[in-house]
Amino acid sequence: MAGVGRPRAFDTDRALDAAVDVFWAQGFKSASLTDLAAAMGINKPSIYAAFGDKSQLFQAALRRYIERNMGYVTEALAQPSTRAFAEAFLVGNARAVTMPGRPAGCLSVQAAATPEGSDEFAVLARNRVEIHERFAERFRRGIAEGDVPEDADPDELAGLLLALSSGFAIRAADGTPRDALVAIARRAATAIPTH
Repeated sequence: MAGVGRPRAFDTDRALDAAVDVFWAQGFKSASLTDLAAAMGINKPSIYAAFGDKSQLFQAALRRYIERNMGYVTEALAQPSTRAFAEAFLVGNARAVTMPGRPAGCLSVQAAATPEGSDEFAVLARNRVEIHERFAERFRRGIAEGDVPEDADPDELAGLLLALSSGFAIRAADGTPRDALVAIARRAATAIPTH
């Protein structure tokens, strides 16, 4: 019978939050295990024991990032009108990429320079496809409800929102202030065709 392992001497959630911040600020490739261990307050063997290799740690960090920082997506999807959905998403994104006390920009955009074909690239790609599909479905609902013109392309509109959000992340990382990005988000939402 196997013995019970020693309990972890660190807070897993706190360590994972620290890893999120390192990947967010540096991207996947530039974040070294030394940087991650220092930020997480644990040694490298503890990283391997708790999370696996760097790729597995990144995947756990991305899940934590989505859980912690992307609630605005669900809130936007719940809006009663398509225009309100688009504006809530864009404004929520502009605020998320300029959150005080967090790195500017977006973890998934910062980490997008991961090698194509890698596990990390696949995780990010799946996340983008999932969000795109959820947005396209929301636009299809808008068309069915008569809120969006019938000739509108739901996939094109979903792509527009995602392209804008990636742009917001880049602008935030470049130092564009929150108020400026929120104003752009509100203006961009008016480009969504509605009745």
